[in-house]
Amino acid sequence: MTYLSGVRREVAALEARAQLRTPRTHVPAGMIDFASNDYLGLSRHPHVLAAQRSASLAGSGGSRLLSGAHREHTQLENELAAWTGRERALLFSSGYLAALGAIATLAPFVDVAYSDALVHACAIDALRLTKLPRNIVPHATLPGRRDGDHAALFVTESVFGMDGSLAPLDALVAALHAGDVLIVDEAHALGVRGAHGGGLATAFADERIIVIGTLSKALGAAGGFVAGPADAIALLASAARTFVFDTAPAPAVVCAARAALAIVQSAEGDALRVRLEHNAKRLRTGLRGHGVAVADGNGPIVAIIIGSERGALAGARALESRGIFAPAIRPPTVPPGTSRLRLVVRANHTEQEIDALIDALAALHVQPA
Repeated sequence: MTYLSGVRREVAALEARAQLRTPRTHVPAGMIDFASNDYLGLSRHPHVLAAQRSASLAGSGGSRLLSGAHREHTQLENELAAWTGRERALLFSSGYLAALGAIATLAPFVDVAYSDALVHACAIDALRLTKLPRNIVPHATLPGRRDGDHAALFVTESVFGMDGSLAPLDALVAALHAGDVLIVDEAHALGVRGAHGGGLATAFADERIIVIGTLSKALGAAGGFVAGPADAIALLASAARTFVFDTAPAPAVVCAARAALAIVQSAEGDALRVRLEHNAKRLRTGLRGHGVAVADGNGPIVAIIIGSERGALAGARALESRGIFAPAIRPPTVPPGTSRLRLVVRANHTEQEIDALIDALAALHVQPA
């Protein structure tokens, strides 16, 4: 009996549950992509691509504390801090590592953790690393705080990536105690919501709030960051293992992110957000016209809950046969029994492409479970 015997049993079990994944090499040619988180279409913007090509280096060459420090990193950090309304920001090579670094480093200053039931896997993994007592809070509700919890860590997304629902940030901030920390993952809000797309946490000038962000969605690049009080960021730069021991983001990608951020904050960015909202409204209205129940809202994420893994896979394959790319989302990405088609509209989708998706879903009679 070798370890591979156990591996093969687990692979077979995943396949039996319709949870085995096979990474794609590319989106099939000719497909209309309704899966990408490139909400504003900036990954293909000519100014963003030109900025990436203008970089003097492809890779950074090391960690920021060694040879990997480049002026583009500091420039982008200053711009991200101003954009999100925080004192200072720190770049990480991914949003996942930003979450791991921030949560693990700040955990020793609190007694207990509370997290929304639907937070991303990066937050779950980070909280497990902390060894803090963790309370999982029903989605989008306030935690029932226990007596004696003097300092608590609260973790939430502002816009939840698998269904587009919103956290009750107003109520969460109002309920904070003096020693608390509220970590807000703005991955799916940045570029899309808030003043100039700066996220929903921009509404709160509160030093107890730490923002986690990504450069890989609306900014169309790659990497992540943490933004908050200057002292908290200074600690992360010396103590967050996912910063200290990791290679710094590539300067070429940072240049692309800076160009994208400039667009996001410009009149062009405002126009892209208007277009995005229009496209999202068109999709929801069209689906409802065919009797498909979809959640309220004006965000770009629309979830069609199918229920079973096999049902969601069948729906995705059927859409693909009609030229629509919208892969099935299955556990563990979402809770058991809530497998779905996660549809994402972008600002650069045409009305004809949105109508093609609506017609395909209507023809397939794809309905929530």
